[in-house]
Amino acid sequence: MSEMMITTDELTKHYPQVRAVDGLNLRVPPGSVYGFLGRNGAGKTSTIKLLLGLTRPTAGAARVLGLDPRRDRVAILERTAYVSENKRLYEWMTPVELLRFTRGFYTQWSDEAVAKYVRRLEIPLQQPFKTLSLGNRTKVYLLLALAQRADLLILDEPTSGLDPVIVDELLRVLAEGHLAEGGTVFLSSHQLSEVEQIADWVGIIDQGKLLLEAGLEDIKNEFRLITAAGEGLPAFGPPQVVSAVQAGAFWKYVVARDAEAFAARLQQQGATITDVSPLNLRQIFLALTRKEEPCMPGNGGERTAAVSSSI
Repeated sequence: MSEMMITTDELTKHYPQVRAVDGLNLRVPPGSVYGFLGRNGAGKTSTIKLLLGLTRPTAGAARVLGLDPRRDRVAILERTAYVSENKRLYEWMTPVELLRFTRGFYTQWSDEAVAKYVRRLEIPLQQPFKTLSLGNRTKVYLLLALAQRADLLILDEPTSGLDPVIVDELLRVLAEGHLAEGGTVFLSSHQLSEVEQIADWVGIIDQGKLLLEAGLEDIKNEFRLITAAGEGLPAFGPPQVVSAVQAGAFWKYVVARDAEAFAARLQQQGATITDVSPLNLRQIFLALTRKEEPCMPGNGGERTAAVSSSI
């Protein structure tokens, strides 16, 4: 495989009371859409700031486009388009004025892309930015990023305020435009259904630690929900068991791999297996981040790291 677009090695950022990023190891392949997922405060935005050289790490290292953000921040920003979580631009300018102001900073700027995406994303051009709705502010921010024709597109909550029609159009724009031209998208979002539509790689972070990183299809092919009935069934199991929750007479196990082997083990203990079913990205995310189905005793991060390496 060619050089990764983003790599981090034990990347760490500590603040006085918070470990925002804690020994993070990411691998983002070129030409991919990488869905970077986590709950509020999980460390996603802090990671992005480290990747762009907007803050310095406490420990560890990162490479973006083969460059070191600590030394090569300007070179990285020249080849990276960034849509931040806070959609703030020059409030007194109209989108037309923002486009004119911005285009001179980027050698690969495309007026053709501007004309196309203004139409497809239904962007109002003549109102001052401060008077625009959140959705229209987001559209302008996305337009400025897409027009740069950057090698790497980093999007932090890019669909905030957008209606479902425009979200669908944006996903099409990314697939038909940026990705078709060989670009890479690093997408941080809470909208798991949107990520599932477009991502081919996923990293899930919690409390600054990477719980899982793998190809999305590999993850969906491996994760299973096993429902079993019986007496004396285990409340936890081997490392591939992400969570185990009792619901009346049944136990529900989220298994990261080797579901058939674990189901056979339960049967040997007298269980009746009533269902083995696949999981969507939302269900996998909830199981791993302990929001809906808490992990049982053991280190969830260590268990899922084994999943990542085996898929």
